[in-house]
Amino acid sequence: MFDHILSILIFFPALAAMLAIVIDKDSIRSYGVAVSVVEFALSLMLWFGFDSNVSGMQFMEHYALVPAFGINYILGVDGISLFIIILAAFFTMIGIASLTDTKNVKNMIITLLMLQMTMVGVFAALDAILFYVFWELSLVPMLYIIGAWGGPLRVYASIKFFLYTFAGSLVMLVGMLFMAYFYYQATGEWSFALLDWYRLILPESYQFWLFLAFFFGFAIKVPMFPFHTWLPYAHGQAPTIGSVILAAILLKMGTYAFVRFSLPLFPDASVYFMFPIAIIAIIMIIYTAMVAYAQEDVKQVVAYSSVSHMGVIVLGTFAMNVEGISGSIFLMIAHGVVSGALFLLVGVIYDRRHTKMMDQFGGLASVMPRYATIFGLMLMASVGLPLTINFVGEFLSLLGFYQQSHTLTLLAGIAIIVGAIYMLSAYKKMFFGEVTIEENKNLPDINKRELIALIPLSIITIWLGVYPKPVLEPINNSVEAVVQLMHDKSITEEAKSRIPNLKLEDPRTSAQEAN
Repeated sequence: MFDHILSILIFFPALAAMLAIVIDKDSIRSYGVAVSVVEFALSLMLWFGFDSNVSGMQFMEHYALVPAFGINYILGVDGISLFIIILAAFFTMIGIASLTDTKNVKNMIITLLMLQMTMVGVFAALDAILFYVFWELSLVPMLYIIGAWGGPLRVYASIKFFLYTFAGSLVMLVGMLFMAYFYYQATGEWSFALLDWYRLILPESYQFWLFLAFFFGFAIKVPMFPFHTWLPYAHGQAPTIGSVILAAILLKMGTYAFVRFSLPLFPDASVYFMFPIAIIAIIMIIYTAMVAYAQEDVKQVVAYSSVSHMGVIVLGTFAMNVEGISGSIFLMIAHGVVSGALFLLVGVIYDRRHTKMMDQFGGLASVMPRYATIFGLMLMASVGLPLTINFVGEFLSLLGFYQQSHTLTLLAGIAIIVGAIYMLSAYKKMFFGEVTIEENKNLPDINKRELIALIPLSIITIWLGVYPKPVLEPINNSVEAVVQLMHDKSITEEAKSRIPNLKLEDPRTSAQEAN
């Protein structure tokens, strides 16, 4: 039943996008919704067939592409990637269903379906070259979305987005080629398969430079300070659906790649760079929060808020323990849900007023009560209110890093309070007080089409905040295997002391047993 389900999830949207070329304009929206619903249903089947008790890879597919150079078509998912794939399918469906009467809607739907192919491919690929191909291909649809449907500075924003991420990817590719070369030196065979690379134990000096090569590619994608400057332009100029997909899924590629590549391949280097990266993450949290507070454009507030929360994810990722890494992966999902919803909400008010400046609003709670309620819920989730989805991920991320440094964790925790300040300030400006601008007095509240997109996100925000176990348990099992692999491969005493020994079975063995 589940044979080749990952390949179907990857290539079904691409085939549907090519077929969409011959679909007439009147039917294209219904066609796009139908395709995205089928894709989302397939992703739920993946969850249904997933064995939460197995820590290794499941649903694996393996075909030789270029055997002489060890390039293969290898797919697989574990608890780390499963829910991000589901999230990608979910937001593509929500995005297509909530599309307004934009120009060239047919081209937009085709582009979104092609983008979905690349996103699922990144999170399912277990061959470095295959991963790199999907990673790079994801730039093209997003470049087109920003450049074709964006604001006045869309060309500048799209080119800056492409150049930053492409430059980082080239450095990452060099690192991948060196990893394959080291594998060849050790075994006499070429291989780009991650499960093969996991068997390598590299000297500390090699780990140091390879970690940096991968780091630049991943850090720009996150984006980490000081590589973050492309993101506010991309968010500010992108159409609503572009900002939603960018915040909910594309930024997670960088943090996911840290867990999939950097930590298990270079455990000693990861420990060596742990505190410098933690300091950068805290700068991300504090600096971008302060910049968000200074914004007058509500979309820029959400954009800088997104960078700030990504800092917490990075902090948890480099906690080097199960609590921190599991928390960071859960927070990736939570951040995707909440930030995606906030960008959708900004799009709702922009469709009505064609402005995102907060001083053009005020008193919206009395005019649009349903909109104000949902916005308030997502705002509270964004600042990490207990019993909402973000709280679980932030708490675990900080708890994990607390085991490494009490002081830095305290700084990060205090910095998160700034997030509550700027988000509550923005909410006050937009929703409280008197309605002083005439155009705001008769604004229509959220309609049925918008509710179809926002109600599921609201339910998920509360459900996983109250009961995160269905998502957290599979994540935790796979993270335990990664942490044990890191400990087993560590060669320095510092790394062995920082990375706990969980005495679990080898994740490669679990993968083989599951398949």
